[in-house]
Amino acid sequence: MSAKRNEPASIGMAFLRSPVGVDPFYSEVIAGMEDVLHPRGMRVLMQTVPTVPDELTAYRRWAASGTVAGVVVSDLTVDDPRGAVLAELGLPHVTLGEPVDAAGGAVVRVDNYTTTVHAVEELVRLGHRAIGRVSGPERLVHTQARAVAFADAMATAGGTSSTAIGDYSGPSGAAAILQLLDRPQPPTAVIVDNDVMAVAGLEAVKARGMSVPDDLSIVAWDDSTLCRLATPPLSAMSHDVRDLGGLAATTLLAVIDGGEPQDVTAPLSVFIQRGSTAAPRIDASVSRGSSAYP
Repeated sequence: MSAKRNEPASIGMAFLRSPVGVDPFYSEVIAGMEDVLHPRGMRVLMQTVPTVPDELTAYRRWAASGTVAGVVVSDLTVDDPRGAVLAELGLPHVTLGEPVDAAGGAVVRVDNYTTTVHAVEELVRLGHRAIGRVSGPERLVHTQARAVAFADAMATAGGTSSTAIGDYSGPSGAAAILQLLDRPQPPTAVIVDNDVMAVAGLEAVKARGMSVPDDLSIVAWDDSTLCRLATPPLSAMSHDVRDLGGLAATTLLAVIDGGEPQDVTAPLSVFIQRGSTAAPRIDASVSRGSSAYP
């Protein structure tokens, strides 16, 4: 199907500038969107911005110029203003996440709570009771959902939990994992909120002279080529990210074509066990030296 005459040829998606550039997760989301948009003669217009107010300015500019037919919103924050502004501008939009108020837009829900509980359960099944978490920025709604789920799942397991905060960049992931390992009761397993931090954390652990998974098991959130090419390959909470992007584009196009905004749920992530997870070694704590990561 080709684009309608006079229909804007783009779907907009803006990102706050990140230390890692565009996260591999969103590269896959965009690829999935383009799988759906290309047959219609449309594309993704991606823009990076320094702040949320700058993102709102971009939306207003897009609306005034008729540049985009609709917008995909991601990385929700508490009291996120973007949906309401898009509704005011009359721009169709779809939100990836779990908004409290979709502001008249469509939603593709990603269940962070259930996935986090599942990740903890898989590590508990392997025998871990001291489990750490490297989180993303606390301002994000999905980070907060994962934090609640992690606390609930660890309370159910009767284990010891610990959390360090990263910013989705490699250096922050490495620093956060080492911070967890330097605690008086270090974890025997760690869940990391994205693949970039997980890979960097893996390298930091190895540079300390520790073995993965003998001394520490690592589970990455999001399964990507980075996870599969790591040594050892990283276990991950995996979902088809490209398919998620396609679902977002399909849901948004239905609204652009005059349909009512739908609230759909993406398939749950599944645990993929690879070489970075195993049962905890009884003497694992002996191996946790305190040498600095170079």
